[in-house]
Amino acid sequence: MRKGILGLTAVAAAAALTLTACGDDKKDDDKGGAGAAKGKVGVILPDTKSSVRYESFDRPYLEQAFKAAGVQYDIQNAEGDTQRFQTIADQMITGGATVLIVDGLDSDSAAAVQRKAQSQGVKTIDYDRLTLGGVSDYYVSFDNTKVGQELGKGLQKCLGDKDANIVYLNGAPTDNNATLFAKGAHSVLDGVTKYKKVAEQAVPDWDNQKGATIFEQMLTQQKNKIDGVLAANDGLGNAAISVLKKNSLAGKIPVTGQDATIEGLQNILDGTQCMTVYKPVKLEADAVAKLAVDVLKGQKGETNGTTNDATGKRDVPSVLLDPIAVFKDNVSKVVDDGFVKKDDLCKGAYAAKCSAAGIK
Repeated sequence: MRKGILGLTAVAAAAALTLTACGDDKKDDDKGGAGAAKGKVGVILPDTKSSVRYESFDRPYLEQAFKAAGVQYDIQNAEGDTQRFQTIADQMITGGATVLIVDGLDSDSAAAVQRKAQSQGVKTIDYDRLTLGGVSDYYVSFDNTKVGQELGKGLQKCLGDKDANIVYLNGAPTDNNATLFAKGAHSVLDGVTKYKKVAEQAVPDWDNQKGATIFEQMLTQQKNKIDGVLAANDGLGNAAISVLKKNSLAGKIPVTGQDATIEGLQNILDGTQCMTVYKPVKLEADAVAKLAVDVLKGQKGETNGTTNDATGKRDVPSVLLDPIAVFKDNVSKVVDDGFVKKDDLCKGAYAAKCSAAGIK
């Protein structure tokens, strides 16, 4: 049921065709003009702290998709505050939203929003994170267990066939994605007999500063005898690298990451981060926009699988995409896709490093 990236390209292409069939470029701030589909879409993004992706990529891609579809939309960011998240949802429902796209901060608060929306006849779509115990009608994300597997395989590739002490810097314990990332990574690394897990800890709220503190404690406790760091995203990876730099160990200990941020890619070019996981956000944004527009039109959304919500004891119709592992030799893929701009990535001292990595 879980198709690869080529399968999702077809979904995205279908989305593009549907979304460009009727357009209205009229826009007032984050609210689009009315179109053929009846109703309004509300999108609640989680924060700006855990990753730069939400404002830098998700918001503009979603805006582009909804403008092309000619539907009304309202995109807001909860800024890491669950109370603000709920307030935004209430305002969107009161303001006439008939579909809510929810990227929750935690399952409890997101589930409460979904249940209230359901009671008002509003459909909900989980975006990027599955709300455990929720009532969403659909779920759109990357295959997050596979993301973790790419992290694990990436660290294995960078460590090679040698004895190694590994530590895990996992994401927020309240984020189901973080649980799946760790599960996927362990499914790869636990089977390597030469590797030993010497420490593992979840980082509350994906907070990079807390991540640095946690990793520094790990390094001290292990008397610097750490050979690999499974960091769940680029922010946590950079937090670990900052500690390694203070101890003159940066570049000597492989560190993973996720999200293909400019910071993470520059760390890869520097040789202080061994890899990142690239998730083409445009495919994800186009897929969720396609579903939302289908729902507004009273149609059944096109999916390519289901995702089990063990807490809610249900299978959620899903669109699942495949992630891409990025190392120094294929950093150019992220630039070629337009996910990051060469001028941003390759400025200053990175110009020569980009050239050496084949970035044109």
